Amino acid sequence: MERRIYEAAVEGSVDSLISLIQEDALVLDRFLVSCYSETPLHIASMLGHVDFVQEILNRKPELAGELDSRKSSPLHLATAKGYLDIVRKLVRINPEMCFARDRDGKNPLHIAAIKGRVDVLRELVQVRPQAARVLMDQGDTILHACVRYNQLGAMKLLIQTLADYEFLNSKDNDGNTILHLAAADKQIETIKFLTTSTRIEVNALNANGLAALDALPESKGDKEDCEIRELLRRAQAMSAKDSHSTARSRRKTKHSKHQATNQSHHFLTHQDEWLKKKRSTLMVVASLTATMAFQVGVNPPGGLWQDTVKGGDAPHTAGYSIFADNFPDSYRRFLIYNTTGFVASLSIILLLVSGLPFRRRIFMWILMVIMWVAITAIAWTYVISLGVFAPDAELEALISVIGFAFLVWMGLMLTLLLGHTIRLLVRLVKYIRKSVRRWKASSSASASMLTSHSEASTVDNLNNV
Repeated sequence: MERRIYEAAVEGSVDSLISLIQEDALVLDRFLVSCYSETPLHIASMLGHVDFVQEILNRKPELAGELDSRKSSPLHLATAKGYLDIVRKLVRINPEMCFARDRDGKNPLHIAAIKGRVDVLRELVQVRPQAARVLMDQGDTILHACVRYNQLGAMKLLIQTLADYEFLNSKDNDGNTILHLAAADKQIETIKFLTTSTRIEVNALNANGLAALDALPESKGDKEDCEIRELLRRAQAMSAKDSHSTARSRRKTKHSKHQATNQSHHFLTHQDEWLKKKRSTLMVVASLTATMAFQVGVNPPGGLWQDTVKGGDAPHTAGYSIFADNFPDSYRRFLIYNTTGFVASLSIILLLVSGLPFRRRIFMWILMVIMWVAITAIAWTYVISLGVFAPDAELEALISVIGFAFLVWMGLMLTLLLGHTIRLLVRLVKYIRKSVRRWKASSSASASMLTSHSEASTVDNLNNV
């Protein structure tokens, strides 16, 4: 039975296949569980029998994943022969076979590139583009295989389809790029394409420290060598020796630029750290201030009435503030200062968590001024509370202490405000001076250009006369 089905596969006879399956319904299943060197699907794929392949895939699609004695799949064989229709049918059933590697370490995409089956390669890359990035033995990429077997069409397709800079400049185990191989093999058209239509690194060095220009065989008077050297020179290719000298001069220039960049980076880092510290400090203080103002607002000094009295000398209602009934004027001032501190603290918290880019010192100073207002309001809330609930015997002494504390507090606030204002004015004056200098420099440059243009016009007029 196996011999007869092999004969049907060689002939591509679908009728014979159907007849054999009718005789033995498990004939195809035996190729899945037994050890055969190849399946009928391998034979039909290699010989290009499209209808036979389709019939087998309809009845037993698992055969698309079987490997022969050389670990080749039906997709390997159809690809090698360039049978595009069969390739499409096989990858539609089992697209993961694009990653299957034969005994030589090649997957179907490698086979298509080596054989120059551009149409088949295009189909496979569209189905599984990552299979094109699988390395072969010796660390070769599929692009290396294209150059080794001189398949320029396949290489162009891969470079244009994948469009990957790192993949284009990949190196094999010897450190050679595809430009090294093309130069060593004197592939003029390949070198022309790589140097004019891609971003190939023309001065990449291999494991021996040689550039592509160094890989070109030494031969005097060879026309091909001269043409290749000219192509590489136009692409600014250099020998390894010239590359080293150029790299040293670039390192010197880069070092000086790096020092200037470090200084600027250090300044910006210092400023960012200052801003972060200020933001954190303001957030903590604002949160504490808002908490205190909230607690005092909902639990005013003196507490709340616990009962309701409608008549008598002191009528009151349960839940109302004792402070408000006994000292209405002071309570009104108490509410104003406490609410001011609460709202100011909440404003700072809202601005800090809003995500606005407070990256300039002037904005942080504005937030600090708002915080001073909040702290001062909370301080006045404290003073009013003490002034109302202190005993009459202690009130005079308390007023003296409060007056002294008030003077010290106001002096501190004014000193801070004056210091920051002077600092802000100094920065503003420096900015104005710098702007004036720039304006004068640009004006003088414009005037000199006008003068030169006028003198040139006068000379032209005299020459014409």
